[in-house]
Amino acid sequence: MSEIHNSIDMNDICEKYSKRLFQVAFCITRDHYLAQDVVQETLIKAYQKMDTVKEVEKLGSWLSSIATRTAIDFVRKEKRKNETMLEGSVLEDKNVHLIANQDVEKEVEVSLLKEEIGRVINGFSSDAKNIFLLKIKEGLKEKEIASKLHINEGTVKTKVYRARKQLKMELAEQYLA
Repeated sequence: MSEIHNSIDMNDICEKYSKRLFQVAFCITRDHYLAQDVVQETLIKAYQKMDTVKEVEKLGSWLSSIATRTAIDFVRKEKRKNETMLEGSVLEDKNVHLIANQDVEKEVEVSLLKEEIGRVINGFSSDAKNIFLLKIKEGLKEKEIASKLHINEGTVKTKVYRARKQLKMELAEQYLA
């Protein structure tokens, strides 16, 4: 087992992250008891894979990611169970139910992705962060940013390129791991 695994106490993890994991799970499942089951399953999965954690600072994001996937799996499992119970019901009602569950899943995935993007952007240096936000959120062109901040246009292009590269790399690491 790795050093990190030995230095992390599961009781501390439970105390520190249970509420956050419950919120993630509840947003997806919209069921109190199911969300509790998701948190429990998430912590079990995390314990089993704790030796794969390389950076303790990313533990919260890692756990949230596990909780999200686990909650989605639970929702799908519930959906399948409900589908068999609804076989005798009207087809239209079933389709509405399925579409609503899919929308919730997508909504949560998008929300978590936005949260992760925000976290990565907040890790940028202040000038890189400002330039990147002017480019992405404000939709300004490099020339406009350079003029607004009184810096060279080439500097703006370089910082935007590096910021995008860092964002892409960290998100790929997070979601492809």
